[in-house]
Amino acid sequence: MAAWTWRFEKSDGTEVQPAVQPEEFTTQGDAESWIGEHWRELADGGADQVTLFEDATLIYGPMSLHAEETQA
Repeated sequence: MAAWTWRFEKSDGTEVQPAVQPEEFTTQGDAESWIGEHWRELADGGADQVTLFEDATLIYGPMSLHAEETQA
């Protein structure tokens, strides 16, 4: 069975330890739901971006954890 995992990085691609420790996910949807719930804590804890892997295969990323600043 495939394992879906996140790599947590600074903006320069350096790997960092996440502020919230993820579990090992069995589906891409579970992994994406988790990041949707915890992205703000992860960003506050020093991660700037994440990359999603299925086992050793890069699925997508890096994806920024910083919300876009929009003017009303």
